[in-house]
Amino acid sequence: MRARVLSGMRPTGALHLGHYHGALKNWVRLQHEYDCFFLVADWHAMTTHYEDRAGLEKSVYDMVVDWLAAGLDPDLCTLFIQSRLPEHAELFALLAMGTPLGWLERVPTYKDQIEHLKDRDLATYGFLGYPLLQAADILIYRAAWVPVGEDQDAHVELTREVARRFNHLYGRGEQVLLPPQALHTAVTRLPGLDGRKMSKSYDNAIEMREAPAQVEAKIRRMPTDPQRVRRSDPGEPARCPVWPLHEVYTDAATRQWAADGCRSAGIGCLDCKQPVVDAVLKEQQPWRERAEAWLSNPKQVHWIVEMGTERARTVARQTMKDVREAMGLVY
Repeated sequence: MRARVLSGMRPTGALHLGHYHGALKNWVRLQHEYDCFFLVADWHAMTTHYEDRAGLEKSVYDMVVDWLAAGLDPDLCTLFIQSRLPEHAELFALLAMGTPLGWLERVPTYKDQIEHLKDRDLATYGFLGYPLLQAADILIYRAAWVPVGEDQDAHVELTREVARRFNHLYGRGEQVLLPPQALHTAVTRLPGLDGRKMSKSYDNAIEMREAPAQVEAKIRRMPTDPQRVRRSDPGEPARCPVWPLHEVYTDAATRQWAADGCRSAGIGCLDCKQPVVDAVLKEQQPWRERAEAWLSNPKQVHWIVEMGTERARTVARQTMKDVREAMGLVY
């Protein structure tokens, strides 16, 4: 029996290249090695965007189509929607009874998001408690592994602490909830078109299924080395926002050609960008083709999610049966 992996994404609509290289590419690989459960974390989306209800359903299914287009296979992994499973909320509530407040306040992303989302009212219990909801998402499936970048280790460690505390309080020597391990996968941090983190909120993203003409136009408009004002001025790749895309998308020979041409002013910035354009379009082509098949048959996408949700429900219900028994709530 393969070890179980649990991961998820907040539904923000169509995904961009940063999502693919940061997580989805690894998911596609992991489904062949583990029993993978991937959830659409729509409740998590509401912890910061609880007023934005319009378009949530479309965002959910746009994201699922991108998952399928990238290569997730519903015969190999379980795809499901968090909010369709009230067991998540029940476990979240029961874990909240014994989780110290300080554990939630010290999660690094709690303070980071308050700092970066100043335009939103995040003084809510839902936002404070979202790391515990995330812990419930993991623990309810008894996942052995959670694929994360090293910056997300704190969330997995909190989940481990919550599981250990629950087992200490209620387990009577048994491990009712399984403390998971972080699975550190190779993550490519793809910068956006302006050099900052790729994000829709920064308007610097390329969507996974964006039209080729738009992709080419976006990359051709990218800023370059600010010290290379004229075509004849030599540049330095390390100062250029395009260079990190070369490091992801082009081979060593192409990168050498671009670096030498930039430093000698032997090539122009548009010349340098063209191999990146070609590589991105080549990567996107199979995604667009697969997505067309799913978009032409939305009922099939809904059916995949329904089947995955029912599969997840079977596991979640068994865990909650064990949790209630351990807590003495079966009467």
